Amino acid sequence: MTYKSRATHEGDVAIEATQLVKAFGITRAVDGVNLSIPKGSVYGFLGPNGAGKTTTIRMLSTLLAPDEGNATILGYDLKKEAAEIRARVSLTGQFASVDENLTGLENLIMVARLSGYARKQAKDRAYELLSAFDLEEAARRQVKKYSGGMRRRLDIAASIVVLPELLFLDEPTTGLDPRSRNHVWEIVRALVTAGTTVLLTTQYLDEADQLADRIAVIDKGKVIAEGTSAELKASVGSGTLHVRLQDPDTRPEAEQILTNTLGTAVQLSSDPTALSAHVSVTSRASKALDELAKANISITDFSLGQPSLDEVFLTLTGQPPEEEHTSEENIS
Repeated sequence: MTYKSRATHEGDVAIEATQLVKAFGITRAVDGVNLSIPKGSVYGFLGPNGAGKTTTIRMLSTLLAPDEGNATILGYDLKKEAAEIRARVSLTGQFASVDENLTGLENLIMVARLSGYARKQAKDRAYELLSAFDLEEAARRQVKKYSGGMRRRLDIAASIVVLPELLFLDEPTTGLDPRSRNHVWEIVRALVTAGTTVLLTTQYLDEADQLADRIAVIDKGKVIAEGTSAELKASVGSGTLHVRLQDPDTRPEAEQILTNTLGTAVQLSSDPTALSAHVSVTSRASKALDELAKANISITDFSLGQPSLDEVFLTLTGQPPEEEHTSEENIS
């Protein structure tokens, strides 16, 4: 991909936020969020619906004024220099913002013209992006006839007609099929290679694992953990023991043995023969398997590996990432 970029503001930090707060009535949708995001990286913002992700994005992109706290975006003060920030950032929200009655080509030409391109330059830039995003064949088709994945790609293309220094991607792959999600991931990687910093909010743990250099986990308006994927996984234990039983009827007894031996809660899969549990000391895993053998509980296979981000999220928040509670959008 070829991009047209603005000059980069000095400094190594794209976002520095301190104690950001936003309340809707008596509900604090964002409750003291601190962030420090280096330039040239993908920073994952992970949390369930209503955790405060979108409200935080709206504040950092100048669409919503914080009630408390301070932030600098690309070195500019969020409260005092909003116009400077808007000139350097772009936001792609959860839903496509392109005009469905226009064609893909017309949408991109319109955005390019609004961004200061001359007529011919706007047309050239539109065709360049349509090619880069594999939308050439649909260039003259109305967007209302696009698939969800095509709309999402066009929406991101519109966001980078002028390559932003900082791109906010708010759940960009929600509802997309695996092939379309992979295409969006490739686009994000290409943007970072070209010099853009990306703040990515997502509910998909594999998406954060694949793309993010660092990840913040937010729940109920607060950042409850932050680090690389490996650091977050290490924070909940040195590993996870997965066991598959030969006889599903022995699972209740196996669960009790693992709980007593490992000293931790055992998670039951939808597979009636499967169990898993965090292991803080790896030697306990061997002991647990010995105890199962002594009880004449046959297993077909077992493994000891690093916890997944799914397990990290469940441990940190007590709920799976897709579980919904009252969203900040509904509150506002």
